[in-house]
Amino acid sequence: MLQEISIKDFAIIDQLEVNFYSGMTVLSGETGAGKSIIIDAVGLLAGGRGSSHFIRKGANKSILQGMFAIPTDGLTARVLDKFGIDHDDDTVILQRELYRNGRNVCRINGMLVNTNTLKQVGETLVDIYGQNEHQALMQPDKHIGLLDEFAGSNLKPTLKKYRNKYEKYLKLKKELNSKNKNEKEWAQRIDMLKYQVNEIEAADLTDGEEEDLIAERDRLNNFQAISDSLGRSFNDINGDESISPIDMIGDAMSALEDVERLDDEFKSISENVKNAYYTLQDASGEISNQIDTLEFDPDRLNEVEQRLNTIFELKRKYGDSIAQILKYYDKISGELAEMESDEKSGNNLEERYNAAVDELNHLGKELSKIRHQQAEKLTTEIHQQLADLYMDKTQFEVRFSNLTKDTFNRNGIEDVEFYIRTNPGEDMAPLAKIASGGELSRIMLALKTIFSRVQGVTSIVFDEVDTGVSGRVAQAIADKISAIGQKSQVLCITHLPQVAAMADNHDFISKHVDANNRTETSVQPLSGSERVKELARMLAGTTVTKLTMEHASELLNLANKQKDQKKK
Repeated sequence: MLQEISIKDFAIIDQLEVNFYSGMTVLSGETGAGKSIIIDAVGLLAGGRGSSHFIRKGANKSILQGMFAIPTDGLTARVLDKFGIDHDDDTVILQRELYRNGRNVCRINGMLVNTNTLKQVGETLVDIYGQNEHQALMQPDKHIGLLDEFAGSNLKPTLKKYRNKYEKYLKLKKELNSKNKNEKEWAQRIDMLKYQVNEIEAADLTDGEEEDLIAERDRLNNFQAISDSLGRSFNDINGDESISPIDMIGDAMSALEDVERLDDEFKSISENVKNAYYTLQDASGEISNQIDTLEFDPDRLNEVEQRLNTIFELKRKYGDSIAQILKYYDKISGELAEMESDEKSGNNLEERYNAAVDELNHLGKELSKIRHQQAEKLTTEIHQQLADLYMDKTQFEVRFSNLTKDTFNRNGIEDVEFYIRTNPGEDMAPLAKIASGGELSRIMLALKTIFSRVQGVTSIVFDEVDTGVSGRVAQAIADKISAIGQKSQVLCITHLPQVAAMADNHDFISKHVDANNRTETSVQPLSGSERVKELARMLAGTTVTKLTMEHASELLNLANKQKDQKKK
């Protein structure tokens, strides 16, 4: 539910913070005081269309913030999870900034989001219904979802199965359309994949092979230089037959061994000479081995060059390295196997598609059967609600229209729309086309009373939906709005004292001109005598008499007794 809203520089509002509570809250006040402006602010927080016209004169931007409490595992929580928005404390804070250049900045729990995301989250938090607005109940494409929510657990398992099959069906349909679009392209794709797979397989590549080949090619290409360098270095180390440099270092090592015990410095020098002697011996042996194994093989050089050229050509086609070529090979091998399976397997693409169609038709008929049963129950409940609102002659009907054969959408094999007839002798007409103010208000309230417990919306706003009614109908509307407030938070703008008296909370909206000759709006929670006085004003208008005050007090007492009886 909406717990608090903060409004800054919005329309005639300079700065305003309003706390809201559970149950039914009425907003009353003179026309133009700013009641609907507060509801407009709530609507914008819920993702409504913004405009720079909302920004208060002289300000650069409007800032709106709203804090909502949500159920841990409710619809809002699931939508927040879908967008990766944290909500650990079961609280949602919506913020929206409107700038004069048309820019919007939206945040949910501090996370920047676009207006579409704000709207998807906001739709689960607030449902605003005004005299001329069309919300979910006035949108025919939403009717099937409302019927499904009413059906609840009777329908959900079958609908879940259907939608899982529907997703697979869409994938198969896309693949089949792609295949049938151009059989020639399909065959050409298979031929190309086969050629590429065979070419890479024939190369028998090994990761790291190219580096080894380059090193070997460099050795073969530089055979003479390597041979000369190895021979000269061996001769320089070993010298001629009389005496060699390494033998001379050996003599030096022996001479130092005689004195190394006399001084630590002599010992250090002796160790260094020994290390040099043994290192040179090792180097001499390694050079000798290299000379013995050194061999120039022009045929091998040619093989290496050809292998490197093969690798170069494959890199040019399939990747910048052998690793990338092998990765590409894995990808096209899988694609080729799948395409060949679709063509050769007994359970081919077309057969799987036809099987999916049969499954969807079967599940779609199951959904249709359940929906028709639930539609009868919904119709009975709607008629009961309308009778309470003095519309006992009104007829409500859920109409189904089948999609064309083997045509499906994510909801099944048929569409649903609510129809209604308000007067005997008239034809049934789509609910979306009902436009009579007083009748529309009562029809909507009847539907809201039923759907408020299943829609998952935490706050419902009625913006002067009681316009055009009075007397016993006004009291019936007040009772219905109060009943909705027992299941969901309700914010209601009204001019009817009967509706205001049934509220659990009553806020009075007023405006005044400040010292700078600017109009400002304020909100004052009413209780006790203040509330009686406001009800009297709503009853009498400008002149409030003692009798009017007594009437208002009686109206409030009767409303409280009625609410107490409902709680028992």
